Amino acid sequence: MNTPLRRVGLAMMAMFLLLLGNATYVQVIKADDYRKNPLNNRVILDQYSRERGQIIASDGTPLAAVQKTDDRLEYLRTYANGPVFAPVTGYFSWIYGAGGMERAEDDLLNGSDDRLFTSRVSDLITGRDPKGGSLQLTIDAKLQQAAFDQLQSQGVTGTVVAIKPDTGEILAMASTPSYDPNLLASHDADVQEDTWAAFEADPAKPTLNRAVHENYPPGSTFKLVVAAAALAEGKTKDSPVDGRPVITLPGTNTTLPNFNDTTCGDGVTATLQEALAKSCNTAFAVLANELGADKLRDKAAEFGIGEQDLTIPLSVVPSTLGPISDTPSLYQTGIGQKDVRVTPLANAVLAATIANGGVRMQPHLVGKILAPDLQTISETKPDEAAEAMEPEHATALRDMMIASENNTSGGGKLRNVTIASKTGTAEHGEDVRATKPHAWYVAFAPAEKPEIAIAVIVENGGQQGLSATGGRVAAPIGRAVIGAYLGGR
Repeated sequence: MNTPLRRVGLAMMAMFLLLLGNATYVQVIKADDYRKNPLNNRVILDQYSRERGQIIASDGTPLAAVQKTDDRLEYLRTYANGPVFAPVTGYFSWIYGAGGMERAEDDLLNGSDDRLFTSRVSDLITGRDPKGGSLQLTIDAKLQQAAFDQLQSQGVTGTVVAIKPDTGEILAMASTPSYDPNLLASHDADVQEDTWAAFEADPAKPTLNRAVHENYPPGSTFKLVVAAAALAEGKTKDSPVDGRPVITLPGTNTTLPNFNDTTCGDGVTATLQEALAKSCNTAFAVLANELGADKLRDKAAEFGIGEQDLTIPLSVVPSTLGPISDTPSLYQTGIGQKDVRVTPLANAVLAATIANGGVRMQPHLVGKILAPDLQTISETKPDEAAEAMEPEHATALRDMMIASENNTSGGGKLRNVTIASKTGTAEHGEDVRATKPHAWYVAFAPAEKPEIAIAVIVENGGQQGLSATGGRVAAPIGRAVIGAYLGGR
């Protein structure tokens, strides 16, 4: 009789210990993960019982605020000019959680962040209703509007990223097509569900922040990295490079031509500056092979390409050179094709680093953390991430980019402002001859004392289709954004 009772007792004890262990795991170890899970609607509903913090632009322009309501969700999240700033602010929904900065800084905005401990204690003592902290972003509201308007007016799918070279402050991050986060903030469940279903069904992916959550073949903009690596190895802007109109990839029958089979220099050799200005594929393919994969990777890493865990604090998908498994791949890597993929943010950082004398600054979106009363709790200081180039090499590459801008077609050229730039026309897809190329433009200005660096990409050539080039499609947008910033101060 004792043996069966003992077995039952041991089984009950084991089950009790398992239950205790599971409760400990759920309520202690995983508690924070569950609390932050965007699908945990109980937490979202609890957050509606207190006033959520604001998201404001660098000049104080409100981007996300709240309104008091009479329904069970006490506060309604509102977005001023929502589609313009949606790639940055994201959305806040009681059904679908949060995205963008609403998600990245949710603890601060909902008031649970440790940096708000003093405010929470004060609210408890005084009996005031608790409030969330606020974010002051580095975004320039007028520049963001200008960037969005340029993309929207052209009816293109693409993005513009603008950075202040000497600090890493992100001045603009516009993406089209965009969406209105006010619809996802609605207290009407049907409105939210219909809106979300429409977004999910839209092949244009309007909720995608293309600046940081998508990467693309960079095409000829990657030649800046190759040129930087060559300068580091002792070449100058006057060094001779391959100028042939077409070459054959080693060990294959595949030819690699220059754009329209044009020659560089005398058709045999050209200077490095002329090769960059005319974007000669043969020159940079051969140059990449001379440098070797390791030196290319090392130089790309110094510019931040390959970083796996970058946050701004939005998460950023990695940029990569790919495996570079053989010599033909190395040739193609030299012109930003094959497996090379970069985010528009990474390309903007590349331009900003050259503009900043070769010093790469950590890109960031948050300027200040603010208490519920909008007093400053902390301020983001410029953070030097790496020295990617010697200052004299950066100056030489700047001069080469000025020559490139002078050789670049497209409208919108600015008077009395010297721009240093590089375009790219990036092939992609299974059948590159039948697939519309992406159009790139990276630049900084004024070239002599840079104040803004930008990257523009227009997916699938915009309205130009198969005939698209970076100069015709992306450059006019980039020049207009630079003009808006330099002319709007």
